[in-house]
Amino acid sequence: MGRYVIRRLLQAIPVLLGATLLIFAIVFALPGDPIQALAGEKRADPNIVAILREQYHLNDPLLLQYWYYISGVLFRGDFGRTFADVPVSQIMAGKFQITLNLALTALVMEAIIGVGLGLWAALRRGRATDTMILASTLLLISVPTLVTGFVLQFTLGVKLKQWTGLDIFPIAGVSNGLRSYLLPGFVLAGISIAYLTRLTRTSLVETLRADYIRTATAKGLSRRRVIGRHGLRNALIPLVTYLGADLGNLMGGAVITETIFNLPGIGNQLFQSVYLREQPVVVGIVTVLVLIYILANLVVDMMYAVLDPRIRYE
Repeated sequence: MGRYVIRRLLQAIPVLLGATLLIFAIVFALPGDPIQALAGEKRADPNIVAILREQYHLNDPLLLQYWYYISGVLFRGDFGRTFADVPVSQIMAGKFQITLNLALTALVMEAIIGVGLGLWAALRRGRATDTMILASTLLLISVPTLVTGFVLQFTLGVKLKQWTGLDIFPIAGVSNGLRSYLLPGFVLAGISIAYLTRLTRTSLVETLRADYIRTATAKGLSRRRVIGRHGLRNALIPLVTYLGADLGNLMGGAVITETIFNLPGIGNQLFQSVYLREQPVVVGIVTVLVLIYILANLVVDMMYAVLDPRIRYE
């Protein structure tokens, strides 16, 4: 296992370099001058512009600019500074914490609700409950996140407070602690909950048809033990794979949710940085997201051996 982990970490290096270079090239190709953008509608002093362009290596070729950036990240842990001379790591620190809290809240909801509904539907396959759950997931997939967010924000955040007088689901900001992430967490996880519910149902239905399930039932084991110990455990492998990959998706795709609920997370920061052509900020955010993807996939691979003892890594 140790060799496997080391090998996977070494394989992650070219993935990290390729992803950051691609994003760096895309931001580099965007029209407009990032130095001029600092001055807004006013015309910046040409001398100051020339000094800043030289300071941030904007006159150098793309690959040389990328080398200056990535060498600082790899060898010094320095993500650079913005064109307003603010450390990128300082910008990312607080905002990543907010997005990480949001993503983890969404992931927990996704795991509990998605697996729970999928298990319920699988055990009642072909009945009205199964049909209702499948129809609900289809509806959740079909409705855009923007619509879901505003509807839940209005009904649970505004109307419920008017009816009960209780502020159970705050609709903006992060000043209410964990409660601030409940509503946006569900909105962010909505589509993933639907997909995970369907995946759980399909995986468990296929597992319950296996020969070893029939054998366990024939031996007189209780239905709870057959489903929990033999059925669900083997059906978890595709679910764990989906959840591991989805953590990065939740963090990277939180722009709309953070905008609706006014959360100052990494999604809003990424959007603003792309608009202002802040290459160090954009590439820094992407670098951390790529690392999260890599580590999440590594943890998922290691969990395979826990869920299925037949899986071993040499």
